[in-house]
Order: sequence, then structure tokens, then C-alpha cells
Amino acid sequence: MKPGTLIISLDFELYWGMRDIMTLDEYRGNLLGARKAIPAILELFHAYKIHATWATVGFLFCETKKELINSKPTIQPQYKNKNLSPYDHISESVGENESSDPFHFALSLINKILSYPNQQIGCHTLSHYYCLEEGQDIHSFKADIKSAINIAKKKGFNLGSIVFPRNQYNTEYLNLCGDLGIKSYRGNEASWLYKARRWDDVSIFQRLFRLVDAYFNISGYNTYPWKQLAEQFPINIPSSRFLRPYSRSLRFLNQFKLRRITSEMEYAAKHGLIYHLWWHPHNFGVNLDENIAFLAKILEKYSYLNEKYNFQSSNMEECADAVLLCKKGFDRVNYF
Repeated sequence: MKPGTLIISLDFELYWGMRDIMTLDEYRGNLLGARKAIPAILELFHAYKIHATWATVGFLFCETKKELINSKPTIQPQYKNKNLSPYDHISESVGENESSDPFHFALSLINKILSYPNQQIGCHTLSHYYCLEEGQDIHSFKADIKSAINIAKKKGFNLGSIVFPRNQYNTEYLNLCGDLGIKSYRGNEASWLYKARRWDDVSIFQRLFRLVDAYFNISGYNTYPWKQLAEQFPINIPSSRFLRPYSRSLRFLNQFKLRRITSEMEYAAKHGLIYHLWWHPHNFGVNLDENIAFLAKILEKYSYLNEKYNFQSSNMEECADAVLLCKKGFDRVNYF
């Protein structure tokens, strides 16, 4: 039987992922802090031999504003909510390069990530594209993904996996990703709490229950058998848990959040299942020490499970390659 496996993916987006929610001044601390959080996370990953996928917004590969403008596809989403589109934002608010604008450019950080072993760069669309919002369609989505793949290739990166912004996706778009060479994606948890929806369609009730679920078991363990991953292409490597950042007001619940995550990991380790943890680097941008200390406790648990149950660490690409190898008929018994 294939041993249980910890998958970690990070949504690397900087301000491209927050510009329709908060002003730059409101989120400046998190964004600047992310540039300190990423090296700290990488050092922890290195210490515990963690493999991870960093799903990266394509615009972050650009080195200059001119290159960013030239990377824009000719077909762009026409969101009903105009605030969702980043394209007007580029001419108005983006600086000339990473030195003058650390919120919209990040090639130095991407190269930093790849300087560590077992780290992989994935796709988070070119523009932080929202696949379920009104006004976009498959033509603008295809143009966005092709542009993301092209800008990454120019910098020497091959994008084999995708994480959809706000976890919005549909079957038609998944098939297109497969046609463009993307082998895997991060799907959502099976519970109705996490069903892919438009941003405004996620009710306060759902958000509240998701919050409670982070501390207490409402939706189950959210672990997955390897066999399930082989049922479709691109391969769905579903999320198990969003690692919520440190909250001063909820710090009295930290022990429950840690137990929620580590008990799910242990269940996966004991039963040969997949456990997929994810977050954004900018989530660690404030309260960095507390967030890194919490992550260290999770990885200490991983180390224990690795020794006791041979619990493994894989990035999304390695996981997908293992499943595809099995589907070709190799080592079927050992994997499933």
C-alpha cells in the first residue's frame, strides 16, 4: 500500500490576490511581511524535508511594468463587478519593477523558492482569474492560462499544476487545463461547506461554519485515498485544511486548531491516505513568529508520523506523477 502522504500547497499572489478586497495601505503589513515569511517557511521546510507547491500568479514572474503590460492577453474577462479585473489597476497603481514595487513583482522570491530542494512552482492563473464570477468565459480563461504558461516558460519554469483563485473552478475549465499540459489541481473538500461558489454567494453561515471547522471536527477528517485521485484528469488533489493564521483574539483556541490538523494528519498516516494543507504566504506576513512557531509544531508532528508510519511529503507535481505512473500500469499494487 502506498504510504500516507502530506501535500502542502501555497497560494503565492501578493497584492494581486487582495486588490479587490483591501486597499494596499490596509494590507501593506501583510504583503511586506510575506517577503520575510517566505524565507522563514523555506527554512522550516528544509529542516523537516518538506516538499511543497507554490502556486504563483503569473504577473509575479514579470521583472518590469513593461513586461507585465506585454504579458496581458488580448482577450480579458469582462467581469460584471469591474473591481475584480486587475487590468485597469496595472496602469494606475503598478510600479516599474520589484525594487520600487514589492507588492506586484516577485521574481527574486520565485528564484529563492527554487533554490531550496523539493519546491515546485505551480500556476495560480496569470491575473488571479475568478472562474465562477459573472462576465468571464472560457475564451478569456484560456487566454489567461496560456499567458501564464508562456511568461513562466520565458523564466525557465514549467507549470504542471494549478490552484484556482478563491477555489473557483468548473469541469469545462479543468478539461482545458488538461489540454494545455496541466496535470493536477487542488480541488475543494467534499463537504458542502467548501463547495466552489462565487465570492458573494458564500453565506455568512458558511463562513462561520468554516471557521468553527478549523478548530472542531464538523466536516470530518478530509483525507483521501490514492485510488480516488486516479479517477479523473487533470488529477484532483483535494484540499484537506486551510491553515488559518495566528489570531490574537482567538489565540485561546490555538490548541484546538493544532489538534484538528495533527489528528487529521495522523489519521492519514495510519490509513495510507492523502492530507493536503494550504495557505497564503501573506497570511504569515503579520505575527510572523507566532505563525512560524505554529507551523513548526505541525511539522514536528509530521516528523513523528514519518518515523512511526512512514508518512511521506510530496508536492502536487510529485503526487500527480505517482498517480499517472500507476494509471499506466506500473507498480499498481504498491500504490493502491
